[in-house]
Amino acid sequence: MSTDTEATPQSPKQQVAIKAAEIVDNGMIVGLGTGSTANLFIDELARRQRENQLDIQVVASSVISRVKAEQAGLRVMAIEHLSHLDMYVDGADEVTSDMTLLKGRGQDLVCEKLLASHATAFYVMVDESKMVNKIGEKNAIPIEVIPQAAQLVLNRLSKLQAKGSLRLNAAGDNVAYSAAGNLILDMQFTTFETAQINALLTVMPGVVEHGIFADVAKAVFVGSSDGVKLLQA
Repeated sequence: MSTDTEATPQSPKQQVAIKAAEIVDNGMIVGLGTGSTANLFIDELARRQRENQLDIQVVASSVISRVKAEQAGLRVMAIEHLSHLDMYVDGADEVTSDMTLLKGRGQDLVCEKLLASHATAFYVMVDESKMVNKIGEKNAIPIEVIPQAAQLVLNRLSKLQAKGSLRLNAAGDNVAYSAAGNLILDMQFTTFETAQINALLTVMPGVVEHGIFADVAKAVFVGSSDGVKLLQA
């Protein structure tokens, strides 16, 4: 029989957020990702700070996460004041078995990759629906470009048989701008492997950043109805 005192079952996203927050130690500077799972991590981190008297600082990858962290009572510092980052924790849109990630469906790709790349350790939180065999299997690959280069980059990628277009805003009546003021191409590639796409986009003039995160994650927490599985390099 159910009673009012029984605990509410935790969702897979809640489970991975709790596991990631358990890694945080006293004195750390922690990078905060953006999104629904990152929000759960922020809540859990704030709870640990209160209950375990953790002396920690956080840095946010977006305005949304900064406001969320401040409201939760976490001590937030600006990215430009960072000299080091102990760990960065974020979700992902797709994850392969070798821990290559796809991110960037939001507007904060540049800061997310900046923090992920410079952190001593990058931990990823997903539920099992985000696991794929190949990057781009479920989502287009986001490519952030300077506004002046958008059409040139789109034309070049089209010649390589990639298909896509400029991302529109939520209302659908104008192009979407990233947090850094750039435009975003959402592209699908059918003739290249992930490593080739990563190499191509990394050196293409006009491209500021792209959504493939290769060889940066230390571990991935994968939540399911059976619990949390840990992928490690």
